[in-house]
Amino acid sequence: MSETAEPLWQDDFSDRRKRIQDSLLRRRSIDRVTKVFTVLAVIALLYPLIDMILMFAYKGATLISTTTFTQLTALNSATVTGGLQNAISGTVLLIALSSAISVPLGVMGGIYLAEFSPRGRFSGIIRFVADILAAVPSIVLGYAGLLFLVLYLGWGFSALAGALTLSVFMFPYILRTTELSLKNVPQSYREAAMALGSSKTNMISRVTLRAALPGISTGIILSMSIASGETAQLLYTAGYSGFNPTALLHSPVGYLTYVVYVFSQLSFPTSQNLALVASFLLLVFVISLNVAARLLVRRMAKG
Repeated sequence: MSETAEPLWQDDFSDRRKRIQDSLLRRRSIDRVTKVFTVLAVIALLYPLIDMILMFAYKGATLISTTTFTQLTALNSATVTGGLQNAISGTVLLIALSSAISVPLGVMGGIYLAEFSPRGRFSGIIRFVADILAAVPSIVLGYAGLLFLVLYLGWGFSALAGALTLSVFMFPYILRTTELSLKNVPQSYREAAMALGSSKTNMISRVTLRAALPGISTGIILSMSIASGETAQLLYTAGYSGFNPTALLHSPVGYLTYVVYVFSQLSFPTSQNLALVASFLLLVFVISLNVAARLLVRRMAKG
């Protein structure tokens, strides 16, 4: 071998270095292409949704007036006139009633599953039933509410029948998010509280619940947001009324999703305008719920 020839190990090192550089360039190219396709896929999925939301927000906001909040909806064979006072008050009543029923039961049930019986047979049955309820189509719950509450118990189309059906729909979301939020609290929090002499009840109310509050509030807001957009359940249980709610039983109640579902299919321009306004109000309601929940959680966390 001549004195100017490079050693064999240097040739092998150069080949390996070249292969590593080629592999690195190939991976970077694949990564760039993947990122581009991912961004394009996200845009393709979100653009119709964002466009629809902006359309409802813009058109609905421009159509709002004092009549929307001060007048009842007047529907006759010729046209649709008036505002949405009855639908707004009915929606608030239905969500308030259903939340008053489902939130305490869901939170207490989640506490029981996470803290008192995480592996019990009865808790397994509760989880199974909650998962079944979450998977049942809303129209099936509405039909069950019609048969049992409206007809069998004789409540008629009413706010209480609609709210109770909605609470059954909301319950599994609150239950499962409460349980998962409590399970995500580190075990060291519980051990420290018990080591300081705290009872289990005080430990749950002052330590674990406080730590799990963001997750629990998220589940509650999620369930309320989903319930505020339900129509099928309320068509079978709450009916519809062009007047403000006057009683919880034997009195139909108006709600915004009915306006969106029914009025948007009518040929009257005024009815379609009311449907756009109702859609905008539902968006504002859901966004307001989320903002209020975030502010409340931050304030309680600081306190």
